[in-house]
Amino acid sequence: MRIATSEELIWRQGLAATQGLKVLRECGLRPAVGFCHPDDVLKDPHLGLGDKREILTSWASDASAVQDEPTMRWLLGTVEPVPLRDVLEALARLDKRMDA
Repeated sequence: MRIATSEELIWRQGLAATQGLKVLRECGLRPAVGFCHPDDVLKDPHLGLGDKREILTSWASDASAVQDEPTMRWLLGTVEPVPLRDVLEALARLDKRMDA
């Protein structure tokens, strides 16, 4: 399963975002939607550790930065932006799990 964390990534993989979630899932692509906070990613029982890391690192990247608010990140499909600090803390907790 591939994880799509941005509309650009969906287009790059040859899928139109307008096709709807059902079509995207049938093509083996899981949009990273439905997460309100980085903790929701960590709690998702259907994601492997690598998938969780991929979502969180995408969320932390500059590509998800909110214009004129460099300390906020807004991932495709999320309700509102979250502080970058929260994303980085979730990544640190995930790294501890991966090391254990």
